[in-house]
Amino acid sequence: MVQKLLHACYRVHDLDASMKFYTELFDFTVSRERRFPEHKFDLVYLTVPGSDFELELTYNYDADPYTIGDGFSHLAIAVDDLEAMHEKCVQAGYETTDLKGLPGNKPSYFFVTDPDGYRLEVMLEK
Repeated sequence: MVQKLLHACYRVHDLDASMKFYTELFDFTVSRERRFPEHKFDLVYLTVPGSDFELELTYNYDADPYTIGDGFSHLAIAVDDLEAMHEKCVQAGYETTDLKGLPGNKPSYFFVTDPDGYRLEVMLEK
């Protein structure tokens, strides 16, 4: 049986701020949008070059901010220049951890938090 991971869904409080985070800070592009104003919600799907996996941003009109559960941790993205991306995240003003590494290893990742509080692990591409 062939299987394929399709997308992850984030419910967002401010669609414009979330789209800015993913498209301007990282190289996500809008792969498709579905707008349902009569039902008071929008779906925006984002991808990164070279990947079929999508991040679905679901915006429910007039919703209160969402509480992120403690069982979900993060999504991860690989970059070829970890230090440059780290500096870009810091300069953009997003909550960004220091560079980190597993015990006994050089720094190879950090976390940045999007406008809705979701964490994105940024890892050095191997």
